[in-house]
Amino acid sequence: MLRLGFVLALAFTAGAAHAAVDLAKLEFPAGFHIALYAGDVPNARELALGDGGTVFAGSRSAGKVYALTDADGDGVAEKVRVIASGLASPSGIAFHQGNLYIGAISRILVLRDIEQHLDDPPKPRVVTDKLPDKPHHGWKFIAFGPDGRLYVPIGAPCNICDPGRDFAKIISMKADGSDWRDVALGVRNSVGFDWQPGTGELWFTDNGRDMMGDDLPADELNRVTGPGENFGFPYCHQGDTLDPEFGKGRSCADYTPPVLKLGAHVAALGMRFYTGAMFPKRYRGAAIIAEHGSWNRGSKSGYRVVAVRLDGSRVLGEDVLVDGFQTNQQTHGRPADVLVMPDGALLIADDHAGAVYRLSYRKPEE
Repeated sequence: MLRLGFVLALAFTAGAAHAAVDLAKLEFPAGFHIALYAGDVPNARELALGDGGTVFAGSRSAGKVYALTDADGDGVAEKVRVIASGLASPSGIAFHQGNLYIGAISRILVLRDIEQHLDDPPKPRVVTDKLPDKPHHGWKFIAFGPDGRLYVPIGAPCNICDPGRDFAKIISMKADGSDWRDVALGVRNSVGFDWQPGTGELWFTDNGRDMMGDDLPADELNRVTGPGENFGFPYCHQGDTLDPEFGKGRSCADYTPPVLKLGAHVAALGMRFYTGAMFPKRYRGAAIIAEHGSWNRGSKSGYRVVAVRLDGSRVLGEDVLVDGFQTNQQTHGRPADVLVMPDGALLIADDHAGAVYRLSYRKPEE
């Protein structure tokens, strides 16, 4: 059961043009604690961790990429640096072999040996500039898989349309931008994915279409079991609902259904499997998902962080891990990504407040 949490940092003024966020509004299970890891990170989106402990953050509207450093290891970043700017929605970032890769709509860029040059960052180099240039669902979440390949989503350039095979999918490529391969098809807009420990399978969130009402369709948590699987867009939504326009003559049985329906319009974005040991055992191996929150629903949904507990591919249950980013239809923050730290704490990016929080746990006193 959620309760108002013990607050380590009450309020701050974000770098974005929003009012101070009162962390006392946030709710989470007993034993958990939340604090400000870094403020002044306008429009913070995807997070990535460098080998030297630097936390990197992309952004969508700010056009910047940030480096957050916690030199004394106390769970608070003392310094926020801008290491790239003027980019086209550099939402997605991925750290690999000392280099930071950036997804910027039609391009994948790279900052070489970035942790050695935080105070004097190199100019981004182009890995590929061959991705579609459509801004609608063109911002990225990118990550390197266990196979060493870079995985990149290409969202549908619309709310609902049949865009052909160049869109609505997840692809992979080599680190040099070559050898593109389709990984999953029929994916409207995935802004979060990770590989399940033990199985190595790719799981991803997908945002459902708009304008079918407040309660349809649900966002999805999906699992890829083979190359080129089709997850239904634009013909079938949430595994069981044909699209009123594009579903004619189709059958949902022809497409891979989601592992879990996450709720309509919750805007499920970043997701990571919990690989730490700090949180209670019920969360070990869970898929932790940042629900950014609805933008046009009659009553807001999402605006929280959830933990989908799993036994292999079987869903055991869904727990709300952090709630309270909106109350009485008033938005305080919007979770955009999560990142498991080496000590087992969880970082949460909030692109509305321009901040990153640190969620930690210690066993309540008896």
